[in-house]
Amino acid sequence: MEGVFIDLDTFNEEIINKIKNALIEASTIFTEEKKALYRAAISIESNDNSKWVLNSILENANIAEANKFPLCDDTGIPHVILDVGENIKFNMGIINLIKKGIKEGLRELPGRPMGIKGNDLQRLDQSGGLNEDAGGVALAPVYFRKNKNPDELKAHVLMLGGGPAIRGITYRVFHRHSVDVIIDEITKRAIDSMKLLGCTPSFLAVGIGRSQYEATCMMMEEMVDGKYEIHTDIENKITKKINESNIGPLGLHGNITCLGTFLKVGPQRASGVRIVAIRPCCCFEPRKASVIL
Repeated sequence: MEGVFIDLDTFNEEIINKIKNALIEASTIFTEEKKALYRAAISIESNDNSKWVLNSILENANIAEANKFPLCDDTGIPHVILDVGENIKFNMGIINLIKKGIKEGLRELPGRPMGIKGNDLQRLDQSGGLNEDAGGVALAPVYFRKNKNPDELKAHVLMLGGGPAIRGITYRVFHRHSVDVIIDEITKRAIDSMKLLGCTPSFLAVGIGRSQYEATCMMMEEMVDGKYEIHTDIENKITKKINESNIGPLGLHGNITCLGTFLKVGPQRASGVRIVAIRPCCCFEPRKASVIL
């Protein structure tokens, strides 16, 4: 069977521009579904200070969208997930085009200069100095998965901030043959993380797999695939338990600490433990946009 060949000579500028625009969209826009969640949260928040925070976040989002301003000063680290149809044929030059699109998007946004120069040791202790070019923030390793449409190549751009990364954890749960045990452990860990996060309300992203890598991949996939308006019973149960913690927006207490949970369960093995990755996304995350290349 002949595949759909991506002609890089013809479509290189188009691909670069699509990735650039997706990065800017992810960084500046709340979807209507996300805005609806905030409006619903505002309607049930009983703490006046916390209600003010929720209103301010929504106002900030509207201003950012109207002016193409970043939603947050921490503009985030770019991550890309590629959905590749089985009939798609392309060489790895596509990754170079994606990198160029990311670089141009960061410059136009503009992103916050966060790249550290130098060798391994200099990057670790920051002695290499700051790269003042917003486009100097490197793209994270690209993750590939199968596209259900065999003739489509689709890119998902995620902009991931530092606060959730600092508070995110990967760990093992002794399941004791009970889903409730796993849910309770996820909830406990998430509450502990959100107490320290600062920028609540949070969207909780959770992946469960057989290894740290797989659990994290499940977590990343669910940030892309999760729907703000659709949640499973397990996701709703986790969200409800977290909201009972009374942490509230910015830690000011109140009814809304978590706006929703995105959970993806990958393959599991016969074992007494489950490997769980959680990311307590901040009030602006998941910052994501998708585009067909």
